[in-house]
Amino acid sequence: MTRAPERHHRAVPRRRPLLRRAAWGLAALAAVLVVVIAVEAGGDPGDTAITDVPFGALLVVLLLLAVLGVVLARRPVRRALAVVGLVVALLLTAAAALNLHFEYYLTLGQAVGQDPSDEETIDELLSRDSDPGPGVVAPVTVPARVSGFAARPAMVYVPPAFFARPRPALPVVVLLHGTPGTPQDWIDGGLAAQTADTFAAAHGGRAPILVMPDVNGSTDADSECVDGPVGRVETYLTQDVPAYVTATFATRPTGAGWAVAGLSEGGSCAIVLALRHPTLFHTFGDFSGLAGPRAGDTNADTASAVTQLFGGSQAAFAAHEPATILASKRFGQLGGWFQVGDADPEPAAAQAALVPEARRAGIAVCSVVVPGGGHTFDVFSAAFADSLPWMAARLGIPTPGAACPQQ
Repeated sequence: MTRAPERHHRAVPRRRPLLRRAAWGLAALAAVLVVVIAVEAGGDPGDTAITDVPFGALLVVLLLLAVLGVVLARRPVRRALAVVGLVVALLLTAAAALNLHFEYYLTLGQAVGQDPSDEETIDELLSRDSDPGPGVVAPVTVPARVSGFAARPAMVYVPPAFFARPRPALPVVVLLHGTPGTPQDWIDGGLAAQTADTFAAAHGGRAPILVMPDVNGSTDADSECVDGPVGRVETYLTQDVPAYVTATFATRPTGAGWAVAGLSEGGSCAIVLALRHPTLFHTFGDFSGLAGPRAGDTNADTASAVTQLFGGSQAAFAAHEPATILASKRFGQLGGWFQVGDADPEPAAAQAALVPEARRAGIAVCSVVVPGGGHTFDVFSAAFADSLPWMAARLGIPTPGAACPQQ
């Protein structure tokens, strides 16, 4: 009788009960964190706070789950799916860490491009005949009739007082973004609308109209707000934008009723625009800007600015360099607010040099140095909040006790 051949079975891999229990425990913790986050967001996913501890903890838990998924997966398809999940978890965690460092997006809705609840179309804003409560934000397309600059849509904030009848002529603060960046940066990481709403609530609904124009034409371009290779940006900001804003919103005239401020590149732009156009802007805010228009990230690299921004013209560069302008003229009507973090070396050095030069040129200067502050939106947003009462007072809104620090 022939014996059936013996079958040799491969030993079944040992299970890893501890790792599986850990995975189940992490899954349970993730579920708890999701509930906590949902409760804090009030049931609206767009209001999920992505810079708070629960959201960060959830990402870390999901990352650990993805790692365990790769370790425990035995079949090729499952392992491939687990690897994809791990890569996604790593990318999300890295993006969240970067966002946390710069304090850029505060909610999930901002991160995915969800329109803020207080945002309307410009037609809806202008046709309103009642006070909406808080201020209103609207995207607008500013016609570039003089400059021809191919700008992206600007953002405009109007305070509750804008909807009063008769409508008051309100002052204007032009807020300039940096690079890479968009006008929306001032609404998201810059918290400009929230800051203005808080100010308006304490001043009978009155606050400046905030105009946030595009200065670069694309996310990664760097115009430094000059008429250069990116386009005639200075002309756009000093002719097209004021013409459109004054006509559309019936604001106070340019001059004593207008200010310009900005973050990073926008901060350098603000002081240059105010110095070159002092009859247009009587007030400026330089938040973490360099010493002037620069093609790179350092104050000393002026050669690349001359070449890349001014077509090799040293005279054109000098005409836009704040230190040169301040040494040659006096600006008795101007006021300027400088703010920077002391952990932001190049902008801090620029502020340390420009503040005394501005004072010698007759500018009413306020200056703040934030201990430990870096080149981040927590510094930029705080700079606008700190400076708004002083700016508003200069722009004609009575603001008792508006401080002007001298650091």
